[in-house]
Amino acid sequence: MGQVAFDTLQASEELQTAGLTSQQAKAISLVVRKSHEVADVATKADIADVKRDISDVRKEIADVRKDLTAQITEVRKDLSAEIADVRKDLSAEIADVRKDLSAEITNVRKDMEITRKDLQLEMSGIRAEQKLMRWMLGAGILGILSLVVKAFLMPVL
Repeated sequence: MGQVAFDTLQASEELQTAGLTSQQAKAISLVVRKSHEVADVATKADIADVKRDISDVRKEIADVRKDLTAQITEVRKDLSAEIADVRKDLSAEIADVRKDLSAEITNVRKDMEITRKDLQLEMSGIRAEQKLMRWMLGAGILGILSLVVKAFLMPVL
């Protein structure tokens, strides 16, 4: 920062006019000048520079904010498009799976119907064999019964 200008000669003359000796005025002027040299005092020009710098930084921040907003908007747009594509692809895949599942269910139903018909045919064959076995068993029992009756009743007659 710039230093505040201090005129030691003028200060010394004013002190002498006020009634101090030349030595005293000189000493006081030197002390004041040294205190100004040590002090870090901002001038109006320094303050104006800082204000300009702050204004520049604010403009840069506004530009960055504007750029970021535009980039975020673009990313959101791209992301929305990608999400829409994924949804479309997913819907198509789900439709394909549903179609495949429906076809598979239809095939399973056909297989079940064929199996049911095969079982019915087998059951009707088993029933026919069962009837034949009953008839044969009945005929066999009647034959044995007739032999038993013949054996016990025939000698008597």
